[in-house]
Amino acid sequence: MRAANGLWAALALILLPGNSRALREGDCEVCVSFMGRFYQSLKDKNAEFTPASIEKELLKSCKEAKGKENRLCYYIGATSDAATKIINEVSKPLSNHIPIEKICEKLKKKDSQICELKYDKQIDLSTVDLKKLRVKELKKILDDWGETCKGCAEKSDYIRKINELMPKYAPKAASSRTDL
Repeated sequence: MRAANGLWAALALILLPGNSRALREGDCEVCVSFMGRFYQSLKDKNAEFTPASIEKELLKSCKEAKGKENRLCYYIGATSDAATKIINEVSKPLSNHIPIEKICEKLKKKDSQICELKYDKQIDLSTVDLKKLRVKELKKILDDWGETCKGCAEKSDYIRKINELMPKYAPKAASSRTDL
C-alpha cells in the first residue's frame, strides 16, 4: 500500500506542471540576444574561453552597449557604475560553453529584473506616417541613428531632419517611401 501511494505521488510530480523555471518564449529577450551575440563574437575572434578573458571581453562589449543592453550590463555588474557584481555568473558558464538560455535562466534567479528587459518596438520607417508619431518617437529615431536635431523646435523640424537623414541610415525605407 505504501509503495502504491509513493508511486502515485511520484507519478503526480512528473505529470503535473510544477513551478517551472525554464524560460518561455520572449522571456529574457535582451539577455538571450545580447549574450548570444557576445558568445558568437568570442567564437569568431577565437578568444580564449577562460572566465578572466571572458570577463575582460564582456566589460569591453558593455562599454559600447546602449539602451536596454546597457541596462543588462548594469544589472550583471559589467559597467563602472554598477552596484552589484554578478559578472562571474556569466563568465564561468560561458567558459564551459553552457547554452545562453540556461545562463539567462540562472541570472533570472539572481535578479529578476534581468529578464524583465524588453527591446523597444521598432518603427517601420518604410510605411509609418511620420506626422502621426509623437515628438518623443521622432527623437528616438534620431537617437537610434546617433543624430540630434539642433535647433528643432517643432514636430515638422524633426520630420524634416529624419527625411533628410533617412537615405543614409535607412536606405531601403527611404527608397520605398513616396512622400519624400
